Amino acid sequence: MATWKTLLLQDSSSPLMEQLAFFHDHALLVLTVITILVGQLMASLFFNKYIHRFLLEGQLIEVIWTILPAITLIFIALPSLRLIYILDETNNPLLTIKTIGHQWYWSYEYSDFKNIEFDSYMTPLNEMNSWNFRVLDVDNRIVIPFKTQIRMLVTAADVIHSWTIPSLGVKIDATPGRLNQTSLTSNRSGLLYGQCSEICGANHSFMPIVIESISPSFFIRWITKMTKL
Repeated sequence: MATWKTLLLQDSSSPLMEQLAFFHDHALLVLTVITILVGQLMASLFFNKYIHRFLLEGQLIEVIWTILPAITLIFIALPSLRLIYILDETNNPLLTIKTIGHQWYWSYEYSDFKNIEFDSYMTPLNEMNSWNFRVLDVDNRIVIPFKTQIRMLVTAADVIHSWTIPSLGVKIDATPGRLNQTSLTSNRSGLLYGQCSEICGANHSFMPIVIESISPSFFIRWITKMTKL
């Protein structure tokens, strides 16, 4: 059972990830039907003994196997295009966070507030507590309010990185000299884990991302505390 769980998508923590999971299941169902149909046709060709020595053409079957794949592609393309436009939109963000990728750690700036910026390094093994996850926990987490539209501005200082949170359905490249933008919304409180998903050097696997999603009232307290430091 544990092996099967590793093959599944992470539990959704945002509406966008829910839509991505639905599209994944939709595409998988279409591919399963196609595989079964083609497999059945191939099996019947291998094992039947029907012979037609003078078959030259079959207009009807050629029309069918041209139209059916086109209809199948439409059923996959339309939900895919809808998702692409939804993922690309950023509507009235209430909070902006700038993310900068370094070799090999992340820096964060809360652009709407003064002097709130910090670096986020992976927690070393000798400093870990019993509740920490190895190679996934960091010393400074990103704190966000849940059920809030958040804009992420992502760039890099040296090489290409990739800022990724699977449970939020967010994966965006951090490219030197370029400012990429994405939006995210967490619909529940908790800790959300991710990692750099671009091969960026020797310590590529040691620059994790942790988001702490909390209620807006606790977020205001956290912001007030950080501005006084």
